[in-house]
Amino acid sequence: MSSQRSPHLGFGLLFATLAFVLDQAVKWVVTVPLSLEPKGMMEITSFFNLTWAENCGISLSMFASCTDTTRWTLVAVTALVAAAVAFWMTREQAKGDVIALAMILGGALGNIVDRVRFGYVVDFADLHIGDFRPFMIFNVADACITLGVLLLVARALLLGEKAGSADVRPSVD
Repeated sequence: MSSQRSPHLGFGLLFATLAFVLDQAVKWVVTVPLSLEPKGMMEITSFFNLTWAENCGISLSMFASCTDTTRWTLVAVTALVAAAVAFWMTREQAKGDVIALAMILGGALGNIVDRVRFGYVVDFADLHIGDFRPFMIFNVADACITLGVLLLVARALLLGEKAGSADVRPSVD
């Protein structure tokens, strides 16, 4: 991370906004026109259902507790993480990392809005193979956060040192 402003910040903010808007738009479709909550579940294909889930916890519904204390603690913690990601994005020089950070930021903001509005995160995407469910029920924000983190990790592992920092080599004289 550089101390200079990212040349990709505008693009990153646009990408984060698109992730946020897509998350909220899909949640609106699931909750309003499709009225998924009273139905509970809609089979879409043999491997994908829309299944209503109110997630009061964090990823994978860990620490699930639908109290006001948990709700506002998770809002505050997620907001701090989002602020840190946004700051990192302002300094990041690599466009691929800015895209990954934007996905994480947009997803975090989408889930924060849910917690503030409803007291829980609306989850609905249920991928499965018969009765085997390799994933918990999730939403677009969760997918953005997960893909963003995986992209950051993959870029770090596959690219190693970033261009520019690799040019500085110790002298063998």
